[in-house]
Amino acid sequence: MPNHLLPSLGVATLLAAAPASAASNPLLAPWSGPHGGVPPFDQVQVQHFAPALEAAMAEALAEIDAIAAQEAPADFANTLAAMERAGRTLDRVRAVYGVFASTMATPEFQAVEREMAPKMAAFADKITQNEKLFARIAAVYEGREKAGLTPEQQRLAWLRYTNFVRAGAKLDAAAKERLSAINQRLAGLYTQFGQNVLADETDYVLFLDEKEVAGLPDSIRAGAAAAAAARGQEGKFAISNTRSSMEPFLVYSDRRDLRERVWKTYYSRGDNGDAKDNNALITEILALRAERAKILGYETHAHWRLENSMAKSPERAMELLEAVWTPAVARVAEEVADMQAIADREAGDGAKITIEPWDYRYYAEKVRKAKYDLDTDAIKPYLQLDKLREGMFFVAGELFGFRFVPVEGLPVVHQDVKVWEVRGAASDRHIGLWYFDPYARPGKRSGAWMNAYRTQQRFDGEVTTIVSNNSNFVQGKPGEPVLISWDDAETLFHEFGHALHGLSSSVDYPSLAGTQVARDYVEFPSQVLEYWLSTPEVLGRFALHHQTGQPIPKELVERIERAATFNQGFATVEYLASALVDMKLHLAGSTPIDPDRFERETLERLGMPKQIVMRHRTPHFTHVFSGDGYSAAYYSYLWADTLTADAWQAFQEAGGPWDKAVAKKLTDHVFSVGNTVDPAEGYRAFRGRDARIDALMRDRGFPVPQPASAGK
Repeated sequence: MPNHLLPSLGVATLLAAAPASAASNPLLAPWSGPHGGVPPFDQVQVQHFAPALEAAMAEALAEIDAIAAQEAPADFANTLAAMERAGRTLDRVRAVYGVFASTMATPEFQAVEREMAPKMAAFADKITQNEKLFARIAAVYEGREKAGLTPEQQRLAWLRYTNFVRAGAKLDAAAKERLSAINQRLAGLYTQFGQNVLADETDYVLFLDEKEVAGLPDSIRAGAAAAAAARGQEGKFAISNTRSSMEPFLVYSDRRDLRERVWKTYYSRGDNGDAKDNNALITEILALRAERAKILGYETHAHWRLENSMAKSPERAMELLEAVWTPAVARVAEEVADMQAIADREAGDGAKITIEPWDYRYYAEKVRKAKYDLDTDAIKPYLQLDKLREGMFFVAGELFGFRFVPVEGLPVVHQDVKVWEVRGAASDRHIGLWYFDPYARPGKRSGAWMNAYRTQQRFDGEVTTIVSNNSNFVQGKPGEPVLISWDDAETLFHEFGHALHGLSSSVDYPSLAGTQVARDYVEFPSQVLEYWLSTPEVLGRFALHHQTGQPIPKELVERIERAATFNQGFATVEYLASALVDMKLHLAGSTPIDPDRFERETLERLGMPKQIVMRHRTPHFTHVFSGDGYSAAYYSYLWADTLTADAWQAFQEAGGPWDKAVAKKLTDHVFSVGNTVDPAEGYRAFRGRDARIDALMRDRGFPVPQPASAGK
């Protein structure tokens, strides 16, 4: 079926084109099993996806058309509540589809993605451009205050109405047609962008000999050896083109030539001038986003994206980014001076070097040892993945009253995935299911993330949530513990914070549940959980040496605490550079963009230190160019971190990280409410005031500006 014809096809035509059934396609059947059913990962094959998506979209459109065609006057029950019930089959299909897209993206599956992405975009437009449906939504929205709706129902009415308007519901027919064409084209470009990055991560692997892994700790060597063996290269060491493999190599490798090679390969993803080069795609994506924003009545894509965020406008987001940029760059100069001094001393009378980007992590580690007597490799033996997972469960129990119980026999997408049932520690009530997929593998995108397979709701009876956490740790030999870095441990807790946000949800309507909140608020619950990793209660019980079983020594913990603000210049600048370039790209409007040139010139104007690059260079910036999610919104991490540092201060003021009263307020006003309240109001209800920038700057070791107010 030609993609461009899809918006004009009726439901009957779609149904005829997709004669799949629950009997022949497991994706279309209601989930079976315990706790309201679980995804049928054990029955699904790649060939099931396209017909299942086609049939489920047709079913959803039929349900929507029935809502829109009602003769009864629109009210909350027959319109908005009915919409919450519509598309349940499609929700299930897309949940499994998303898991395959991020963790099992074989070439065969990627072909399905390329085919279906424009069709799914057209499907979404067919709903938002349904004039009869929008008229009913508008009627409920406009009469919401007189209709006796609950605050949550009023919030849902506002959300539905504003989302439809922002998607073009008020446009004329010609503008709607052009908008749908743009959305379909963008969907295809996003898919291609992500697949290109995945290809560069999969295809570029560096195999090393024994003499070429000088300086690498035993744990990293073991992981690299196992990765090489898995690729048929016994006796070699494999450094894959992912962050989890690249970063430790750059920290420890004594071979400067190989550090440079690994660095350049990683930061050139999507930028190699070949068939997987993403620069032309970025240019087209930016042009289409700018055109779409104009059609919708916004100055730029950034203004459209931020309208319903906490920041409200690009200008307010930029104020925060720029306030932190200057002290962060100043700190980098200090860090580079310290590293250069060590490099000069080591060179002696020999050939001296100038610190380059591929040297930063290596010499930063030497500075850490010299300044704080802290060797990150001395920490790693205490950071066992399984023990840290137990530590996360402990935190969840203390703060949220959750208990995690292993579950055997449930279908999983890969043998590495394990499942736990989450229950109330006091009530023993079933809360949900948590899936954990920790290891890297071909076809799995890099990084770490959380998924919601099913969102919590209770307006038609209680439906519990299913969430997952996904990482890319390098799996060692069978039976040996997986040791991770301190940074990876923080990321583990971060993503678990997202999962707890989903598990804590206690709302009526699924569209408002869990993590479905403003983009610059969603990172707050995850980032705040990172603080509990370094608490004595967690480290003392769960940071145990993998050989002796002894807890991490107190003096080592004290050195970690003293070094808490170490290297914050690097960490902050590499992040801020990405956030600033993202925002400036999307504030450029319809100006044609050469991505490499724009990135280079923008960073020069900002005064980017030459020893650092963006954390995510433009050609592989999947946050921004494999979907709309973080486009013009990568600033969200810093915005949320302002809230995070301020919230942690609330615990400190109350007497410590385990204060039950503060934890309850955090649950009641942040973790459990989803999108049922405005996030600024939710934060004020928790904290008693707006967030301030003071704690953020102190946490990073930067000067606190006066007057100190941001993130309000």
